[in-house]
Amino acid sequence: MNTPSEQVPRDAYVASLAGIVADVEAVNRDIAAAQIRELRVLARAGQLAEEQAVGSGSRVRVHDMALRSIAAEVGGVMRTTDRTVQRRIDEARTIVEGYPAALGAWEAGRITRGHVLVIVDTGGVVPVELRPEFEAAAISRCEQDTPNRVRAELEILAQRLHPRSFTERHEEAAAKRCVRLMPGRDGMSDLIATLPTVIAEGIHDRLTQQARAIIDTRTERAATAADRRATERVGTGAFRNGDGATGSALGDGTTDAVDVVATDTRPIDQVRADVFADLLLAGTPALDDTIDTSAGPLGAIRARVQIVLPASCLDGTGQAPVDLMGRSPIDAATARTLAGSVGIWERMFTDPVTGTTVAVDSYRVPLPMRRYLQARDQHCRFPGCRVPAIRCEIDHTHDHALGGRTELRNLAHLCQRHHSMKQFTAWRVRQLQGGVLEWTSPAGRTYREDAPTPAVAFTPATGPDTTDRTDTPPF
Repeated sequence: MNTPSEQVPRDAYVASLAGIVADVEAVNRDIAAAQIRELRVLARAGQLAEEQAVGSGSRVRVHDMALRSIAAEVGGVMRTTDRTVQRRIDEARTIVEGYPAALGAWEAGRITRGHVLVIVDTGGVVPVELRPEFEAAAISRCEQDTPNRVRAELEILAQRLHPRSFTERHEEAAAKRCVRLMPGRDGMSDLIATLPTVIAEGIHDRLTQQARAIIDTRTERAATAADRRATERVGTGAFRNGDGATGSALGDGTTDAVDVVATDTRPIDQVRADVFADLLLAGTPALDDTIDTSAGPLGAIRARVQIVLPASCLDGTGQAPVDLMGRSPIDAATARTLAGSVGIWERMFTDPVTGTTVAVDSYRVPLPMRRYLQARDQHCRFPGCRVPAIRCEIDHTHDHALGGRTELRNLAHLCQRHHSMKQFTAWRVRQLQGGVLEWTSPAGRTYREDAPTPAVAFTPATGPDTTDRTDTPPF
């Protein structure tokens, strides 16, 4: 199949692409203006319902009936149910009345609707009197990155502003952990486990690794299956037992297992679900290419969880939430337990003025360059992508085959998707000082990708007893 550059002259292609991108940009502005206008109208509908209840002895009931009536009226125009409209009215009032600064930033084009929704979602735990402080900091962060990138930071910011410590609230929530069975249709059910985030992430990560191992070895296992079938058909292979039934020369039901392996075409979601069931019911994955009954290569797979711990967490004085890379915060006590039980962990030093990560080290002989980059990048460095660094590949910004050096200023994490895109499309990237990546699209647009804000920053302590404490990290 011909590429666009082969179908039309390069200049015409770039001009057409630039025109499309400009049109999309203009359409997005129009859509945002329409969405904001609709939001304000829906908020006014909710306010009107509240005004109808003023002076009524049963204010709550009158307000609810008025809101239902208005929602039904609006729903007729929007061609949707009154329940849906009522929910959207509530959401509109929350944004318009509770987060006016975020709405103003969206209206000015500084942030997008996705940013506003993230601010509202993460800010729900912040007391009303502290919301303006949270909102201002959240808007500033949202202006620099995409909604999925900023969510984790805003969650931690919101948790730190909460009057009760995250550890205290986590312990209370953990006491309610449970497993629930939700019957479904067509003979299916949902098994739902409510667990501490770090445990849930570890379970999902291990299942994913095992599922990928099964999928990646399909060709090899299919070849092995064919060889076993051939063996059964010759020599002492095929035979008939006492009752005339054909059996396996191995005498262990191998034929059935071989057939399963050879015809396995399950997608990763199905494999992950099947391994999950196998581990809970039998203790080991059923589809494991090992001879003995103990856990083989799949059973040896363990989960990987990447967290960043501030020094105050390690010395036991801090109770602030800790960043679980690429996910939601976890409590300090859990983070300390993880740090104490692993065989290796990294110290991370940051510049006390700029907050930029400058070095990491380890108790064992480390791969310092790789760990430095993992601490710096945190996730894929293509604009908008948040695949955690532990799931990414380290890419030479200037191709090594073309003379690019293996040094920090020429390396960055890219997920497989964006690594391939850099190699095989017209997207180009160069690395500036401080780990900044400057991406150039095929249409000639540039996108600046700053190194993520470090999750840990050492700042000068304050108070009468702080002499010389900023010279060395407190751990």
